[in-house]
Amino acid sequence: DHYACDPRFRFILMPKNVGKRKAQIVAIRESSGDLVLNVDSDTTIAPDVVTKLALKMYSPAVGAAMGQLTASNRSDTWLTRLIDMEYWLACNEERAAQARFGAVMCCCGPCAMYRRSALLLLLDKYETQLFRGRPSDFGEDRHLTILMLNAGFRTEYVPEAIAATVVPNSMGAYLRQQLRWARSTFRDTLLALRLLPGLDRYLTLDVIGQNLGPLLLALSVLTGLAQLALTATVPWSTILMIASMTMVRCGVAAFRARELRFLGFSLHTLLNVALLLP
Repeated sequence: DHYACDPRFRFILMPKNVGKRKAQIVAIRESSGDLVLNVDSDTTIAPDVVTKLALKMYSPAVGAAMGQLTASNRSDTWLTRLIDMEYWLACNEERAAQARFGAVMCCCGPCAMYRRSALLLLLDKYETQLFRGRPSDFGEDRHLTILMLNAGFRTEYVPEAIAATVVPNSMGAYLRQQLRWARSTFRDTLLALRLLPGLDRYLTLDVIGQNLGPLLLALSVLTGLAQLALTATVPWSTILMIASMTMVRCGVAAFRARELRFLGFSLHTLLNVALLLP
């Protein structure tokens, strides 16, 4: 109501909820600016986000850039605190490393800027994506990023562009979100494979790690459970290996972020093994 009377803004009301992808496409086709900023409805951006993302888009080789995500409801529960740290790691380790080699593999929806001329080249493919013969209704962010990379554009990460988003504060909502994201990751990895020869070798290593890592962890857990069931002995080697890798990762994050709270992210390993992995 506040902005409806402001001539700088235009609101497009759809007759019904058509989903994120179709709403995006309608807005992009009705827009006229050189750059398009996507912000999810549960996200608040810092006042300088548009400026900082636009500066990264100065090069015509860049098709998309994403900002750094934080949890606006971080202090709600122990789970939201873990998710906030998970977002920091995803942005400042995974995306930052990918950007160093020219290709962020998923520009996250809560805060991502796109070059409109590049989007117009991709909208038809984006709109008509099928998986196993059915229209896709999930994984919009990752698929749009893959299309952007496939068209020859770079994708970037801007850590100074901060966006705060609401994260799940219950285990059920968190598991549904993670399942949806995992499906998107594995599905769009198949599309990304053909891109890898044209990208830096690090991206190949990254994609292999993201997909084989969970499978190797599952194999380790199953091996440990089999040892416990068949020999009645505790699989200490498996436990110590997983624990040591967890502490190394959390220790490096605590050092880089200069925050001891990241040592507490070790609890996420228990969550991963007990719930997310199955």
